[in-house]
Amino acid sequence: MVRNPERRTALVDAAIEVLAHEGARGLTFRAVDTRACVPVGTASNYFANRDDLFMQAGARITDRMTPDPVGVEEAMRPAPSRELVTELMRWLVQRMAADRTGYLAMLELRLEATRRPALRDRLNRTFRANLDESARFHREAGLPGDADAFLVLYLAMTGLLLEHFTLPDVLTGSDTVGAPHTDAVLNRLVETIVTRIIPAG
Repeated sequence: MVRNPERRTALVDAAIEVLAHEGARGLTFRAVDTRACVPVGTASNYFANRDDLFMQAGARITDRMTPDPVGVEEAMRPAPSRELVTELMRWLVQRMAADRTGYLAMLELRLEATRRPALRDRLNRTFRANLDESARFHREAGLPGDADAFLVLYLAMTGLLLEHFTLPDVLTGSDTVGAPHTDAVLNRLVETIVTRIIPAG
């Protein structure tokens, strides 16, 4: 059977929506069909089983989260500095916020990977490759901070994003009177993280 690649992409995007809104347990072929507004049984024609659906969703999220090369080139025009690292981290937060659904779906996949060895192996390889590529980019771009500083920055930003997308009130204090706007709080936190980790020179 000839399958439509555009429809496959639409189905995987629907699976990502299901993951983000209903969790990994809610990710069924029927749920994907419903979210994609296609006839029941469509998803089962495109994916061998739920494991395949999890794998395809992970690959698609990675693709969606990869920055556009033109945007990277534009962002890297200023000279390497701690200030540039701060702007790059702010851009990272903005990109993740622009695809909040994708980020939440990836968190669901990470949790599901603790129960599915094949998915865990796939995500380990993907995240390790992304981490290595980001470290290489940091080094070759001449950005300040050695390998250890880069790794600590990665871990700090991962924690910041996790907190922001799951329990944002912890960081913003939005339940208090006169709390700062979320964007302002995030910008300040990003600057604090970079300043404490990356050397000025």
